[in-house]
This record gives sequence, C-alpha cells and structure tokens, in this order.
Amino acid sequence: MTATTAPTTGTGTGPAPAAARRVPVSRGYRFELVKLVSQWRIRLLVLACWLVPGLFVAGVGEQSTLPSDTLFGRWMHATGWAGPLVILGFAGTWALPLLTSVVAGDVFAAEDRLGTWRHLLVAVRSPTRIFVAKSLASLTVIVLLVAGLACSSAVGGLLAVGDRPLVGLDGHLLTPGDTAVRVLLAWAAALAPTLALAAIGLLGSVALGRSPMGLLLPPVVALAMSVAQMLPLPVAVRLALPGYAFVSWNGLFTSPTQLAPLLTGVAVSLAWAALATVLAHVLFVRRDFTNPADDGSGRRALVLGVLPLAVLTAVTVGAVAAATPSTGSGIRQDKVQKSLATAFGHLYRLQTQELHRPAVTEKQLGATAACTKSDGQAAQEGAGNDWRCVVSWHLPGVPVTGTAIYQLDITSDGRFVADGDGPKEVNGYFLVRTSTGDAPNPLWQFDGNVDLLDIH
Repeated sequence: MTATTAPTTGTGTGPAPAAARRVPVSRGYRFELVKLVSQWRIRLLVLACWLVPGLFVAGVGEQSTLPSDTLFGRWMHATGWAGPLVILGFAGTWALPLLTSVVAGDVFAAEDRLGTWRHLLVAVRSPTRIFVAKSLASLTVIVLLVAGLACSSAVGGLLAVGDRPLVGLDGHLLTPGDTAVRVLLAWAAALAPTLALAAIGLLGSVALGRSPMGLLLPPVVALAMSVAQMLPLPVAVRLALPGYAFVSWNGLFTSPTQLAPLLTGVAVSLAWAALATVLAHVLFVRRDFTNPADDGSGRRALVLGVLPLAVLTAVTVGAVAAATPSTGSGIRQDKVQKSLATAFGHLYRLQTQELHRPAVTEKQLGATAACTKSDGQAAQEGAGNDWRCVVSWHLPGVPVTGTAIYQLDITSDGRFVADGDGPKEVNGYFLVRTSTGDAPNPLWQFDGNVDLLDIH
C-alpha cells in the first residue's frame, strides 16, 4: 500500500491543525444559545413569559374589580387590547429589568464562577468572537421573553374580553385594527430601553466578574431611572434617561400621536445600548485571561464603564435642551387645559351614544377648561394632585352653558387622572348600559396625557 501524502500549504509547513482554526461566530452563537436555553431558570422564564401574562389578563377580565390605578386598567372589561398595555406598564417597571439581569447580567460572570474561560478561549481562539456570540445569544433570549409577554397578554385579553375598540388617552375611540398596530408599536418601543438594560447587564457581567453586583446592575439602574422619573426634573433631563422610553409610548394613544417624546426616548435608549456594549467589549478583550485571579473587576473597569455613560447623559441632555423649546417640567397650565378639554369632548360624545341621546360633535360642544393649581397660590405648572379644573361646553339649542368640575392628579411624566366632582348627572358615578354590559360613566374618572414637549 502506498502512503497517502497529506496536502500542504503554500509555505510547505503542512496542513493547519484543526484546533488552530477560529470557530465561526455562527457556531459560537449556536453553542452559547444552547448553553443559555439549557439552564432551568431560563426555561422557566420563557415558560412564565409565554403563559402567566395571558392567564393574568384573562383572570382579571372575569373579576368585578379592575386595576384602575394603572394606565388602561379601567378599560380591561371593555376591550381585550387593554390587557397587553397594563402588562407593558408593569413590565417596564419590574419585569424587564429583572429579565435582563438574569440573562445578560450573568452571561459572562457564569464563566468566572465555573472557571471555564481557558477552555473556551482554546476552542474559539478569539475573545471578540466569544463576546459577539454571547451577546447575540443573550439578545435572542431577551427578545423571546419580550415577545412572550406581548403575545401572551394580547391573546389572553382577546380570548377573555374580545377584539373591541379602545378609548385613547384623549378620549377618542380607536378601532380594533388601529389599536392592534399601536399596541405592537408600544411593545416595540419598549424593546429599546430593554436593550439598554441588557447592555448594562453585559457591562456589569464583564466588569464585575464573580461579584453579585454585576447581576444586580440592570434592576438597580432601572430603579434609579424610575425614581428619577418621579422627581420634578426638567424635560431635557427626563428625556435623556433611557427609562423614559418605558412611559413615552403613552403618546401613541392620543390624536395626533405624540411622537417626539417617544422617538427621543427610543434614540437615547439605543445610544445607551450601543455605548454600553462597546465598553463591555473593550473591557473584555483587554482582560488578562492568563491570570485566574483576574475576573475583570477593579477600579479601572468601573471608571471605564461609568464615566462614558455619564458623559453620554450630559451630551444627551444638552442635545434635547437645544432641540426643543420646552423648559421646566413641561406641564404648563395651558397644556393641561387643552388636554382635559379635548378628552372631555371625546368622552362626552361617548356618553351621549351610550345614553342614547341626540348625537353631538366636538365642534358643537366647544369644550374648554379653566384649571388652577393649589388654588392659584403657587406656580401654575408642574405635577401634583392639587389641580382643580372647571370644564365648560355648549349643547345645540340650549342657551345655558354646561359646567363640570374635575380634580386632577398629574404625574411627572405628564399622565393625569381626572376625577369627576359634579354635577352628578354629568361626571358623577353611575352605570351606563353598553353593548358589552354595564360600565361606569365614562366622564366619571378617566386618564389623560400632557405632551411635555412643544414640538410634534
């Protein structure tokens, strides 16, 4: 038998050993994805995200009481599309930060705990490819979890209540098709700050190594941003934080839509996600993997991770302040009056239809509002529960001007709850028979939204 000669390279040094070839990113990505999905906690999270929201929404639809203190919660008996919006409000505050923490906040630190970095580097032979594979695997799982929350809550609401119109934040009625598109856009917009938190999780996992603070970094940052949104901060500072995109989707449910805050929040979130990912990559490729005691933690890592994000925030604040004429809180007396009058006009028409009275248009009503804060003893702007408004309107053929009193509780992000304070036959509590069953008077209590920016 003749021996078969192995092929040689052009330099005559023989074939390159198989171990010397770098593993493609696609293979590394599949390997890291399998590692993530094989963990029992990830499987449990996927199952929970695809089942629990739907069961919760369907269960609330069968209850006599509703979570009226949450946005769109008071409409969960009226339409199935209110459910995914209630879940989105909860997810932006609690669920999504925790999900990004479990997935992205531990993807690098797990290798430190197991001591498997050397084996992984020998197999892949490229820190950059390892970083890309782990980042893409984390992104895939996070998108799967967010999709589960959105789809499960929507299906649960539609099955329990039905595909019916939704009352927007300015009182106008949205068709089921239009509502479905807006709900999808709202969840898509919330994905941007979720990616920002995931990138912060990657940064913490790389920079802090075995330290549990890396795992806690996304929820801690999300909590800090939630607290900041409740403070009386200027509009530019509020919009410069990626967490604002978790609430700016409210503007999708007004007419015209308030796109400027939403697009600003999404852009800021994506900028944070990109910068945090780049910083995590820089720290990762500079790490000394030959030293088992080096798990990536240290003052240099923290400085390199925190300072650029602080600089990005300062730059964003300046850019937002220069791009919009809005100053202060953005909640001014004229804006509050306009928003309340618009919502009242739309809801008055809805009440008229439900009570089977002669139809009337918003133009015929000519609703206006006069609002004061703290009985006129303080500056007539800003958030608070001390806004008192008097709404006036005219009915065709009726010489007397109608008036109704409302107490407003306005939060720092511009959302307000209007509570009717008489006369009882207009905005008091009584049940109205609708096509979907008895429902409270639509003018009794309703949600609204004040656009913080002066541009559209």
